[in-house]
Amino acid sequence: MSAVLPPEPLVRFQGVQKSYDGSHLVVRDLNLDIHPGEFLSLLGPSGSGKTTCLMMLAGFESPTRGDIFLEGRRLNDVPPHHRNLGMVFQNYALFPHMTVERNLEYPLKVRKMPAAQRAQRIHEALSMVQMQDFAKRYPAQLSGGQQQRIALARALVFQPKIVLMDEPLGALDKQLREHMQLELKALHRQLGITFVYVTHDQSEALTMSNRIAVFNQGVIQQVCAADTLYETPCNRFVAGFVGDSNQFPGTVRALEGERCLVELAGGIQLRGLNVQGLAAGAACVVAMRPERIQAAPEGGANAFRAHAVDEVYFGDHVRLRCRLDGGDTFFVKMPLAADAGAHAPGTRIPLRIDPGHVRVFLP
Repeated sequence: MSAVLPPEPLVRFQGVQKSYDGSHLVVRDLNLDIHPGEFLSLLGPSGSGKTTCLMMLAGFESPTRGDIFLEGRRLNDVPPHHRNLGMVFQNYALFPHMTVERNLEYPLKVRKMPAAQRAQRIHEALSMVQMQDFAKRYPAQLSGGQQQRIALARALVFQPKIVLMDEPLGALDKQLREHMQLELKALHRQLGITFVYVTHDQSEALTMSNRIAVFNQGVIQQVCAADTLYETPCNRFVAGFVGDSNQFPGTVRALEGERCLVELAGGIQLRGLNVQGLAAGAACVVAMRPERIQAAPEGGANAFRAHAVDEVYFGDHVRLRCRLDGGDTFFVKMPLAADAGAHAPGTRIPLRIDPGHVRVFLP
């Protein structure tokens, strides 16, 4: 039986580097495949290279080294308007002197589309974002959320192969931003077009994406499905940047197959996954998600005690701030306590975490 070959990527970054000054690399040796129909988020802190990656794909920046391919065609020397890519910016970039329908008509005119076809495409694009009743308005007559919908419709109106989005929801308030996240996810599912989305907001990336590529200092640290990224981060940076993570310095005391025994300050010993293959005696960092730590009776694997410091109320849960004997503070995510005094400040409480949820990294 012949092997099943993986589908050809829609976009391929191959050995791509980018420098603006000839010495400092903003993007270092980028190798990334983007698959047809996926929602890929490029996630990372400011200056990590994610927006530069998007701008090189759009054609607004050129790689210093390496190649970018779209459907096997090398894009390096192809101008932006010949790449058939839609773009949505954070500041919307709508023409203020044009009505909504004229804003959408502009990219169609550039492509010399006949008038009747233009009208049909405009109507279809506005319907996708539920803005068909706003065609005659000007951008200044729209709210921020409405302008964002129009910017998205303009990116979709010429039926591009890919829609590129550079922090498009960053200017919206929290409630509207969360609503738009769900709308974008539903629209992506409906259209089946490839979305590439730049954000520094990890909850936004987790909410919407099929896959997430985490950037730091110009390098992709990890790229995988959202749930895999959260549950199995490959290094200390990803564990700390994606979701909440308690991190403690420690020393590897013994190796136990894929796991190891680690000693924290104060003498607490925990078993966890030796993610990066550290040797016995090596300094390490132990990472644990707050929701994976349980208040539990004494005994069992990875049981330890900590002092309650205080509680932070979040409405549907509380974050219990604790301190180890060695002085390190950390959080435990807990349901609303039925007995309010159980975790009073100063109380010494028993805790436990499954070794499978403890990850041991290079410091």
